[in-house]
Amino acid sequence: VGGAGRAGRDMLGDSLQNLANGLDTISYRVPLGVCAGIAPFNFPAMIPLWMFPLALATGNTYVLKPTEKAPSASLLLAKHLHDLGLPPGVLNIIQGAKPTVDGIVTHPGIRAISFVGSNQAGEYIHDVGSRHGKRVQANLGAKNHATVMMNDADRDSTVKAVVGAAFGAAGQRCMALSVLILVGDLEESQSWMEQLVEEAMKLKVGNGFVEGVDVGPLISKDAKTRAESIIQQSIDQGATCMLDGRGVVVKGYETGNFLAPTVISLNQQQHYITHSTD
Repeated sequence: VGGAGRAGRDMLGDSLQNLANGLDTISYRVPLGVCAGIAPFNFPAMIPLWMFPLALATGNTYVLKPTEKAPSASLLLAKHLHDLGLPPGVLNIIQGAKPTVDGIVTHPGIRAISFVGSNQAGEYIHDVGSRHGKRVQANLGAKNHATVMMNDADRDSTVKAVVGAAFGAAGQRCMALSVLILVGDLEESQSWMEQLVEEAMKLKVGNGFVEGVDVGPLISKDAKTRAESIIQQSIDQGATCMLDGRGVVVKGYETGNFLAPTVISLNQQQHYITHSTD
């Protein structure tokens, strides 16, 4: 947003005289027109703020489609801008699922699209949007796959950092840590794991708007079911579940989509659990 506030000077054109005999050049930077953004659920305010401020500051109008799983933050952002005097029709919020996305990527009036989300959706948006003559930037499939832990690391600070990286935002962010590789002998590695479990058990699961809560709910019932099935799959493949977060019940939200921190241990003789990160 701060960068968008300084975008005016970047919109200035340029001119060069006498590049050759009787040859001058003049360049202009002009708005594209209508741009669009398709945003994910996990950062419903931050990611739209990557998108439309720069577009508006450079003279474009904008169509923003938040995920149908978290539609409200974009509406609040639009209301704040409306209250500040942004003219009607400059920032437009539309709701919907895939049919709405199809309308964006094929509409002849939309010149450029920004997307943040999964591989499958991003590849589709990039492919179809590009074939319809749009500029498409797609940030997709980011994943913090693994951290390699050397045996000379400072244990206390490292364990706290790993727990925060793994379970912050209930693990629903592209940089959430999913795999920790411990370097060292088995006994020392086991000691690390035990301390990791102790630290993870300190995290409080509950309503994310309540002070003191560390881990909120997953975004949907399907997300919870999928995560629990991955835990069971790993156990079925021979892994040791050192901390099982399934079955956690939050008072007042007994039907909520909560999954407490879970720690699964594999040794070198066991199969690795594989699953899609989309």
